[in-house]
Amino acid sequence: MLGLATASAQQQDPSKPKETPVDTVIARPEINQETPPKAEVSPAAEEDKNSFPLDNFYAEIKKRPRSLFSKLIFGLSTGYGSTFFSHELTGYGVYQEPGLGPSIFPDGVTTTRYSNWVNERVLTTTPVSPGALVVPAGTDKLGFSGNGTNIPLKLTVHVEIKKKYRLGAGYSYEYMSMGNMAPTTMADQINNMSPSNPSGFMSKYFGILGVSFYRMGNYLFTGDLQIGGFSPGSNFDSAIITTGVYINGGVTIERELSEYLRLFVRPSYEFKSYSLTLPEGGSPIDHSMNAFYLNVGVTYRIPDLPKCYNSECRIQMNHAHGDREYRSRVHPVYKKQNPNYGENHPNLIKYKGKNKKKLSPY
Repeated sequence: MLGLATASAQQQDPSKPKETPVDTVIARPEINQETPPKAEVSPAAEEDKNSFPLDNFYAEIKKRPRSLFSKLIFGLSTGYGSTFFSHELTGYGVYQEPGLGPSIFPDGVTTTRYSNWVNERVLTTTPVSPGALVVPAGTDKLGFSGNGTNIPLKLTVHVEIKKKYRLGAGYSYEYMSMGNMAPTTMADQINNMSPSNPSGFMSKYFGILGVSFYRMGNYLFTGDLQIGGFSPGSNFDSAIITTGVYINGGVTIERELSEYLRLFVRPSYEFKSYSLTLPEGGSPIDHSMNAFYLNVGVTYRIPDLPKCYNSECRIQMNHAHGDREYRSRVHPVYKKQNPNYGENHPNLIKYKGKNKKKLSPY
């Protein structure tokens, strides 16, 4: 009885909260209030809101019109050349007195002789000596050959198309000295012929066509042709000499020091000839004067950006002052310019001098 009374008292105790059965669902009144839709913010507006207004602090770089000259690459070279002279005496014979040099004569006319028929006409009209050697015209392989030395000074200008093709022009002015001409037949009987006035200056003008075909690091290989006209030299009689087109083919091997400056070496071989006409008669004499050259020089391209005007500026890379872009005034033209930083001192001091052979200098 006591237990039932206690349980009844606990159920009727108003100070304790009533327990709700687990499976009882309490219904909540529905709220008819409409929630206003949240405003959507576009990504562009959000970015503009959060971005720093850099346009207020940085000027827009104005594009400079590229100068026509900045597309031109100028070249200057010198070197050594060797010219190979040769000719055949078709329609001519050889006359030679004892102890003297040879002369030539038209077929059947020994009284009209020439002691020089290579670069100018030197006529001899002395009587025929009974003891002279006479080689009649029509003798097989009758002719002369010899060598000459060339020291060229060459100027060129060209443009590079797609960094592969080259188109340009040039001018060469070179010193040339001719040696003695040796006979190509009967060398045991016919003496060497010495041209009069053997030294002079030859000039050439030509066009350039080239294709770059191989690159290895900073080295670029380009095959090119130089085609044009020439004047044999100031020691040649231009009144009796006719020249034609000459062709020079070679390979230019360039070492790129920077985007503006290159060193190069160019071995080449040249094909050219001229014809000499003797006024007194006889057929023209065709002379071949092919040559081998080894040129060494530099090429330079005018920068498309002006040098920085600020004498105190020490920035090594291309940079801007205000709304104009300039190139460095402290970066030398003979060093390659990295687009991200200057390369005046690409090697650290700890890797120089006595430390350069050590794996870990420190």
